[in-house]
Amino acid sequence: MVSKMVPHNSSSTTKEMATVIFAMLPGLFALGWIFGPGVWIHVAIVVPTAMVAEAAILLIRGRNPINELNDLSAILTALLLAASLPPLLPWWMTLLGTLFAIILAKQLYGGLGQNPFNPAMIGYVILLVSFPLEMTSWLPAAGIQGEPLSWTAASQVIFGTGPTTVDTLTGATPLGGLKTGLIQGLTLQESLLKLPNGLLAGPGWEWINIAFLVGGLILLFTRTISWHIPLSVLGGLFLTALIFNLIDPNSYATPLYHLLSGGIMLGAFFIATDPVTASTTPMGRIWFGVGIGVLDYIIRTWGGYPDAVAFSVLLMNMFAPLIDHFTQPTIYGGNREARP
Repeated sequence: MVSKMVPHNSSSTTKEMATVIFAMLPGLFALGWIFGPGVWIHVAIVVPTAMVAEAAILLIRGRNPINELNDLSAILTALLLAASLPPLLPWWMTLLGTLFAIILAKQLYGGLGQNPFNPAMIGYVILLVSFPLEMTSWLPAAGIQGEPLSWTAASQVIFGTGPTTVDTLTGATPLGGLKTGLIQGLTLQESLLKLPNGLLAGPGWEWINIAFLVGGLILLFTRTISWHIPLSVLGGLFLTALIFNLIDPNSYATPLYHLLSGGIMLGAFFIATDPVTASTTPMGRIWFGVGIGVLDYIIRTWGGYPDAVAFSVLLMNMFAPLIDHFTQPTIYGGNREARP
């Protein structure tokens, strides 16, 4: 991802944003394959909405939108939001979340490099808190269990133009279904028997997470991001899940189930690594990532939501300046602290 020290309209920023967008493609194609054309309809909504919203705010601020839109940050924010949304979310909610992300969470603070919170996750959380039923209703994994939803049916639901309704098509995610079963007093195995399952986790979700993992490896190999945050996020979630699974395997899912269900790979490689809102010191990045992984498990297991990547990232965004303050490396030969 782009460094804080690089101006947001520089060619290097544009190149790095383009690399991140390219690395997201495997995950986006997996989402489209598993959940059908609703994913692409949302992409078609969020990208132009984000660009128009950013251009409008820049014009109001007396700045040249053409120069600043070239950094591709608005498109990246839009794609991160689209990848997080249920595939049949009504179009106006998708549009509203995009406007919140660009105007409230990004431009209100001064634009790229000034925002303290991840804009895409702000847009997502506002929608989740405001419309919890719609934001937790997902299609079954039709891409591997049957025929995916048609473009016509998906459009009818998203735009409300036909008889097809979201209630007849959607259900809980694997994490949501598992959590419901455990709350009802079922054991882990009993809960899993009531749910469709793939090889290692919820059907479809394991392939989506593997696809985003492939994209994350692209970012690592191109040195667009460092290993500190993604490895720490995944390690924090893995170790926490392992501890509780060893303590009580009848009540707590395996680490692999947690790693391959939900949006943790998208969060670890593409959301948590945003350099503007993450910790900047090497040791700080590790603590920042571990915090996200542990918080994600805590909220998944005992909180009110089945997945918690957005909440975990935003909570750790709040602590990033404090983490940086206590993890500044000391310059050898002096008492002053090195600044990032």
